[in-house]
Amino acid sequence: MFQKKIGVILAGSGVYDGSEIHEATLTLLALDQQDISVTCLSVDTDQHHVVDHTTQQEQSGSKRNCLIESGRISRGEVTALDTIQVSDFDGFIFPGGFGVAKNLCSFAIDGVNHTVHPQISSLIHEAHSQKKPMGFLCISPVIPATLIPGVRLTIGSDSETAQA
Repeated sequence: MFQKKIGVILAGSGVYDGSEIHEATLTLLALDQQDISVTCLSVDTDQHHVVDHTTQQEQSGSKRNCLIESGRISRGEVTALDTIQVSDFDGFIFPGGFGVAKNLCSFAIDGVNHTVHPQISSLIHEAHSQKKPMGFLCISPVIPATLIPGVRLTIGSDSETAQA
């Protein structure tokens, strides 16, 4: 039997500066329950900043790497995005968290004028051209809405973000 292979794109670890841990963990659990092979992926770059999650305050002077921090969620099994072939996967899922809007794109900083990390942009364009399904949770839909003409964004009841 052919087993599907899905890449789960992480942006670090933690709702305020990385991937939202509940969304990432529940995504991994749901895929596992469907007997889907999962590879956690991330960009190998420093996070935009580090946040103390107990106070929600930025820890100036602290640095963390998205790939290394993503390993906290994936139990160490995380692959650098620039080392994969999109064709090796059947689809991709992007859990949310403010790290997506800070590390994978600059939406949290630049709003409607944001840019997307080049590796993320390349992945989405290539997956889209290969007609691979992609899922985007929470804030992560701002990424394909920027990159793929005709994509419309819905983010629950957050009409301001959806409009942007």
